[in-house]
Amino acid sequence: MATVTKKDIVDRIADKLQLKQNTVREVVQEFLAEIVHDLDHGHRLEFRDFGIFEVRSRAARLAWNPRTLTRVPVPDKRKVRFRAGRLLKARLAKPAPMEDGRSLPTQPTGPANNGLTSSGPAPTKP
Repeated sequence: MATVTKKDIVDRIADKLQLKQNTVREVVQEFLAEIVHDLDHGHRLEFRDFGIFEVRSRAARLAWNPRTLTRVPVPDKRKVRFRAGRLLKARLAKPAPMEDGRSLPTQPTGPANNGLTSSGPAPTKP
């Protein structure tokens, strides 16, 4: 699985829309900054059919250190939760494309009989 960077996305958008990379980079960076700003202020971000970003709070608690078996305080923290939307779920349910753009087969292409099953009826005892 390859890693896609922000620069890769900027390059693809700039090529596709015939815009300057600097302009696209500023737009993408501002978009990400707005997402961070809204999440920091506790807002829920919903992008229809793509997904939902929301901040969840975890309360402070006492945990165990497994090495020393002592109690350790864990401070409260906020985490971002993402739930995939309808179109993203549908797209991810399809087989992943290979590097050359083809899709992996969903059914095995070889014979279904692997030697563990017989082609005739099961033998009966007399």
